[in-house]
Amino acid sequence: MIKILDAAQVSPAEILARTEDKRDISGIVAGIIRDVRQNGDAALLRYAMEFDRAELEALEVPREQMDQALADMEPDLRDVLEEAAENIRAFHRRQVQNGFIICDTPGVVLGQKVTPIEKIGVYIPGGTAPLPSTVLMDCIPAKIAGCPELVMVSPPTCGGDISPAILAAARIAGADRVFRCGGAQAIAALAYGTETVPRVDKIVGPGNAFVAEAKRQVFGIVGIDMIAGPSDILVIADGSSSPRPVAADLLSQAEHDSGCAVLVTDSPALARAAARELERQLAELPTEETARASLEKNGKIVLVKDIPEAVRIANALAPEHLELCVDNPFDYLEQVKNAGSIFLGRSTPEAVGDYFGGTNHTLPTYGTARFSSALSVEDFVKKSQFTCYSGDALAAAAEKIARFARLEGLEAHARSALIRGEGESI
Repeated sequence: MIKILDAAQVSPAEILARTEDKRDISGIVAGIIRDVRQNGDAALLRYAMEFDRAELEALEVPREQMDQALADMEPDLRDVLEEAAENIRAFHRRQVQNGFIICDTPGVVLGQKVTPIEKIGVYIPGGTAPLPSTVLMDCIPAKIAGCPELVMVSPPTCGGDISPAILAAARIAGADRVFRCGGAQAIAALAYGTETVPRVDKIVGPGNAFVAEAKRQVFGIVGIDMIAGPSDILVIADGSSSPRPVAADLLSQAEHDSGCAVLVTDSPALARAAARELERQLAELPTEETARASLEKNGKIVLVKDIPEAVRIANALAPEHLELCVDNPFDYLEQVKNAGSIFLGRSTPEAVGDYFGGTNHTLPTYGTARFSSALSVEDFVKKSQFTCYSGDALAAAAEKIARFARLEGLEAHARSALIRGEGESI
């Protein structure tokens, strides 16, 4: 069922190969965005009926309903969510950056100021698997950054409501307003605004292929965090690892639709045992159909000569989640160059990061960890530079500025410096 490959006998392309979604949905998404721009709330209500089978009387969820969802939550579960939220806050507070001022040259002041983005839109997937964990992961860093307005959207159920677990998490995380809308139409509403849904400055949060394409199309009108693809995990495990937890960790991502799960090991015995264990655990899994399809399309076990080679393969794959189930995992941490989130040691499953540890689970997928990072407080701020020259400081630099400008053929630039350098100021 899952392919076992020998890294010495296959090309890197075969190890890297994934089955991709080949649907061309760009035209469909463009039509939805155009409809929402033209028809606003009426389009959102129509799409709620068409796609979610939900007849909505109102798009916005009343604040009292969020409060009630939190109050009605099972106390033990509420405690878990609140403890997880505090772990996330504690981690993300360390990411806060302050501005700076440089006064090293007489008459010259340079600096950088950090300003929260005014309005943030957060997309939270709904459907068959509501994700209150994503509410915490995407809202809490924005609040820590100091964003004044946090608008959340999520698809309604056929009954017209959003999952109480999502609403309770929104209350814990500090979402200011919540709206019943999902899909590409929700992204369009956040990007352009409607009669009810406010226009935002940046949109964050994962979604299906239609949501991802909508984010791609509205980028430039608003900012976005990333284009998220199917989830993936790469587990590096040596011969001392047990096949049972290794298989469970692979399935933790395979049970996402189109998820990718790869085991890289230097132990042929572990490779065979993990393959058998995957079959055994699949039979017990409520999400067997989805997980089995994911493993058949994008599941692999790769045999390598040693763990350093496994790390090299991981760097080539740039996984969303990387587990190092090996002795002394910190010995390999510096060798890891490309990974969204790294889980060290045999007692640290990826699920710790998904729910409770405090690191963010909104991560770069599909190999984009080569050049991008996990969602962080930095995604919710903008940085402005500032410069101040005294008259004397500009007079000392004016000729140099002019020479540089003339090198580029920009005489007006040169003159703007020289005029002030001659003592004339505005």
